[in-house]
Amino acid sequence: MSQWDPTARLSYWAFHANRRPSYMRFAYLQLGSDAAAEDAVDATFDSIMNEWLRMLHMDRLDAYAWTILKQRLVDRQDGRGGYGGRRGGPPATPAAPETMDISAFEAALKEVRADRQCEVLTDTIRFYSAVSRLAERQRDAVLLRYGLQCTPGEAASVMGVDEATVRSQLGQAHRRLARMLDASAEPAGPAERDGSAASPDPAASPDPAEAPDPTESPES
Repeated sequence: MSQWDPTARLSYWAFHANRRPSYMRFAYLQLGSDAAAEDAVDATFDSIMNEWLRMLHMDRLDAYAWTILKQRLVDRQDGRGGYGGRRGGPPATPAAPETMDISAFEAALKEVRADRQCEVLTDTIRFYSAVSRLAERQRDAVLLRYGLQCTPGEAASVMGVDEATVRSQLGQAHRRLARMLDASAEPAGPAERDGSAASPDPAASPDPAEAPDPTESPES
């Protein structure tokens, strides 16, 4: 960095100051530990610093930075970054949902099933499982919107996509969650109870509305 021109240095530290708080909160939602979140975010900004001069020429700098953060989180969850395991050892066990995670999912659920709030909010683990099965971008949008209390515009800025994309992802997430929760709440039939038949996984069939958005791929 000492070889950078002043404008590049100022732009990097401005980005660091602007994004670090939201990156830390998002990392905590994923990892459930302040120390693990800090390690992941520090590693993220180390990588961003190494790429910064090239990133300054990208059309979607924020989107590229977001992909770096997501990879550092995967590294921690897989035990490659000092979190939950050893390099070359068995896979790390994912962190259990913390209080902040549960609050995020409950907030989202109020919009998904407003007519059955009292009933469904008592089954937070079922909802947590459903959220974990969302497409990655939908899950990110839900966590940013409800876990971090971002507006759709703020979530879009952090993810490096258009606000319309985030609103679309949230809408898709709400519809898919409603379907999964409806399916999981249905009582099992006789064949299902004795194990002779398996119920179809509502997450297994692709949703036409969930086709990849071309705006989500960072341009290098």
